Amino acid sequence: MVIYIARRLLIAILVAFTVSVISFSLLRASGDLAVILAGSNATQEDIEQVALEHGLDQPLFVQYLDWALDALRGNLGTSLFTSEPVMELIVDRLPVTLFLAVPALAIGLAVAIPLGVAAAVRPNSWVDRLALTIAVAGSAIPNFWLGLMLIYLFGVTLQWLPVSGGASVSAFVLPWITVATTVIPLQMRLTRTGMLEALGSDFVRTARAKGLHTSTVIFKHALRNAVLPIISVAAVSLGFLLSHSLVVEMIFALNGVGTLAHQSIMRVDFPVVQSITVFFALCYIVLTLLADIVNARLDPRISRG
Repeated sequence: MVIYIARRLLIAILVAFTVSVISFSLLRASGDLAVILAGSNATQEDIEQVALEHGLDQPLFVQYLDWALDALRGNLGTSLFTSEPVMELIVDRLPVTLFLAVPALAIGLAVAIPLGVAAAVRPNSWVDRLALTIAVAGSAIPNFWLGLMLIYLFGVTLQWLPVSGGASVSAFVLPWITVATTVIPLQMRLTRTGMLEALGSDFVRTARAKGLHTSTVIFKHALRNAVLPIISVAAVSLGFLLSHSLVVEMIFALNGVGTLAHQSIMRVDFPVVQSITVFFALCYIVLTLLADIVNARLDPRISRG
């Protein structure tokens, strides 16, 4: 187990390094940052002064090394627009994004897993057809359209819930529903497929032959074996929800990291854009690593593979 964790941790570090290099390079490849920051009416002297102030006159590998070493010490630089430390900007906005993504994931799993189990237990029944219909509809409906429809119905027409801002928990209900619809289709299909495979396996037939109760066979034996891919995809889904919160945050006027990323892109605030990109990538990497460890704990065969 220790060797498995060490191996996965090494892979995670290598992926994080690769992502940081790519994000750093792509931002520089978008154009001369000194020219962009100086403005269209800047003289050559102005451009050179801006490049000197921000270290853009150095070779790329020196710029990357300086940035990476500072990032490892927790210094992500300073916003060019607000002159605030980038780390403080991200930390200030992160609670809103977390409070949007984590409960939405929980809601999605709470709907998808029971629905997938029910569909697998009763294949080709009305429950199965309903589950597949929900999965198809959830995959087809865009987030922005669903968010706007929820605002119109529950906020404008019925006036049951607030439609913007994050001042209260009720203001997150509609965003949670909107985001949860991106989780339900994949997790439901994954649960259904895993349960169908598990229910048709030899160990489940043996459990039934022993006279075990149906609920014990389904939840203790079948679901336990079907849950491994669900955990892995849930971890990736949380990373996806964190990094793709921009649209929902803008629709519901939530001041999270996604909104900060959009504002920074529009302001050409490259230290903030670069840091947010790497931060979300690290979220994916850490969540995937944790999912691998949990799966290895649940199924020791994985760590021996």
